[in-house]
Parts: sequence; C-alpha cells; structure tokens
Amino acid sequence: MTLASLTGSGLDFVKREQRWADLERLRSGNPMYDATIEEIKGRRIRVGDHWLADFASCNYLGFDLEPEIIDSIDVQVKRWGTHPSWSRLLGNPALYPQIEEQLTELLDAPDTLVLPTITHIHMSVLPILAGKGHIFLDSQAHKTIYDGSMYARGLGATVQRFRANDPAHLAELLKAAPVGEAKIVAMDGVNSMTGNAPDLKAFAAVAREYGALLYVDDAHGFGVIGERAANETSPYGIRGNAIVKYSGETYDNIVLVGGFSKSYSSLLAFLALPTWLKNHLKVSAPPYLYSGPAPTASLATVLAGFEVNAKRGDAIRADLYRKSMKVLDHVRALGVFTPNTGNTPVVELPLAAGEDIDAVGKLLWDRGIYVTLAAYPLVPRDQVGFRAQLTAANTDEEIDELNAVITELARAGKLRTTEG
Repeated sequence: MTLASLTGSGLDFVKREQRWADLERLRSGNPMYDATIEEIKGRRIRVGDHWLADFASCNYLGFDLEPEIIDSIDVQVKRWGTHPSWSRLLGNPALYPQIEEQLTELLDAPDTLVLPTITHIHMSVLPILAGKGHIFLDSQAHKTIYDGSMYARGLGATVQRFRANDPAHLAELLKAAPVGEAKIVAMDGVNSMTGNAPDLKAFAAVAREYGALLYVDDAHGFGVIGERAANETSPYGIRGNAIVKYSGETYDNIVLVGGFSKSYSSLLAFLALPTWLKNHLKVSAPPYLYSGPAPTASLATVLAGFEVNAKRGDAIRADLYRKSMKVLDHVRALGVFTPNTGNTPVVELPLAAGEDIDAVGKLLWDRGIYVTLAAYPLVPRDQVGFRAQLTAANTDEEIDELNAVITELARAGKLRTTEG
C-alpha cells in the first residue's frame, strides 16, 4: 500500500486540508514558486530560458558573490575535508572557536555559541530556557520562534502572546505571571516581513523590571544594522553587529539569536549569551550534542566574511542603504502602502483587496522580476502580497526595473495604497 492510497486512514486529511489550497495553486502553476534556477550572473538568475532580476535573495551584503570570500573555501576544505562529521560535543575543528572568538568581539557580547541553523536554536534552546515556566511570544514573531514555543509548550511551558510593538501589554502579562517561575520574552529584531526594528530598549526595560529573559531573533538585522557612531556611513550604524548594539543596549537579561545565512551567505547560526549558559547548552541542546555540523565551506566563508566586513562592510552598508531608499522612496511617492516605515532592505507590498497573488506573480515574472510571493497561509489573508529584498549586489539598472513594475502594478490598482 502506498501513501497515495491511504484514503480513509489518518493521512487522508493531508489531501483535504484547504488552508494550503492557495499555496498549492501557486506551487503547481506559478513559475515564481518551486523554480529550478539554472544559472546566475550577479543578481540575474536564469530559470529555463528566462532571465530575471533577483529580489528574493536575503544575501543583503552580497557576500555570496565576493571573490575574496569564495576563494577562502578551497584552502580550508583541503585542510579539514568537506565536512567535520563529529558532533560538536565530541570535537570541534579549530574553525569553530575562531568564529566564536571573532563573533564575540564583533557583537561585544559576553560569549557566543554557534549552531547549524536558527531553526535548530529555537526548537532546542527555547524549551531549555523556559522549562515548565512561561514564554511570552510576540504576536508577529517569526514562525520558527512560534514553532519552538509550541514545542516548549508540549514539554510543559505556558505560552502567552503579546501584541506586537506593545511593551505595555507585555508588562501586563508579565505582572500577572507567577513569581519565581522562568519567564522568557521571545520576539524578532528586524522583522522579516515588515523590515521594522522594535523598540528594544523599551522591551528590555520591561523584561528586566519583571525578571524575564529577553530572547531576540535578529536574523535580518545582523550584518545590516549595528552600533551608532559619529563616523557612520548610513543610518544603519556601523559594523553590522545587530540590534542589541544598534539600540545602545547591553546583554543583561538578553539572549541574541542570529544567523549567517542572510548577510554572510553561510550556513551557520549563533547565540550571544553568558558563558555559563553556553556551557550548559553544550550538554543540553541537541544540535550541539547530536546534529551534523555546518560544512567546512560555510565555516570558511564566515571567517572570510568577518575580514571583508572589517575592511569594507560599512561602505557596503552605505550602498545597501542607498539602494533600499531608492525603492522605498519610490513606493512612498506612489502612495503605495508598505509596512516598512524605516529604511531596511525588506520591502513588503501587500495587494489591494480582491487582487489575485497568482496573477500578480505571473506579471512580475513576465517583466523579469523575481520576488518572494507571500501567500496565505504563510501570511494572513489581509497581508497577501510580495516582498522585495534589496542587496548590495543588485545593480541600479535592476532596481529601476523593479520600480517600473511597482509603478505598473500601482497604476493598475493591484497594490494597497496608503489610503486604502
């Protein structure tokens, strides 16, 4: 008997589950979904014989195309092989402590621990931190934070959601929580959909007042935003050392989670945390005990990325800021709504009510623009639209092409307006 023939069994619901219908329609019929990319030239990609300007990449700094970083792989693979197959608890190639030492200095953190992915971190570390206590989850937190919280709930934790960007609501919930039990506040830094950063100072103050640990995932902020300085080249700050430093905060009662898969274009993730907690996670977090580590190429490109960031990172961020504002200014001048009220390179464009994401996706495809289609249930129905991510490797010509299509969609009434 095959899986396909199990009608009437416990698996038949997979076929009947209607909330995936829109996504399945896109997967099976829209060229923007489930595409096989056969060639790249800079930020141009080829699918079949169709070339598109790529605005679906999260490689914000363009490190995936940096020759200096690409050239770093060969020497380390020849030294360490393609993959260090020990669990980290048993043995670490010297690349790991080198990364953690440099990362700790960059973040100005007490200590750091690197693990394979942010998803691994949320699913393993959140349950350890919460125990039988309480997780207070931002209502707009990334799905992977939500999933980690739900797993923690299955192990005995209590999960409550607080309104996004509302420290006062969080304070109400924390005040009502039992005294003496673990309290974790879990939220995003730069939001992956809106591109906005929270008022971290306000949330940190509330968390400290009520004895809670603030657990922040800054996957989209690390590498882009950083500490503010008189000599900064853009409003992103300098060094790209993430939201804690960008906000002028300390790591007291804060655990920062981030990843290298976005700005550094490498398969690796990290926590910034106290050394005692790092040592505890070494014997309690499954990804450190059991998971296959990141491949050698990723470790090599992280280290090379640190070097490029130190030498040219702020100039790259200044160019990224200019390109991001070229799109954001254009969108705002058209009267098109985007939840991005700041300047980060994440530009979400919800569709006007009643517009079909499939038709808009096909028009973008025909015009040679590749974006992230945000369909239900990946986002709520009233937020269906598409997201363009700007990178330093996108050319001004490509950005002009994107802006031209946004203008076309706006004039056709396909995009939500600031008045709508």
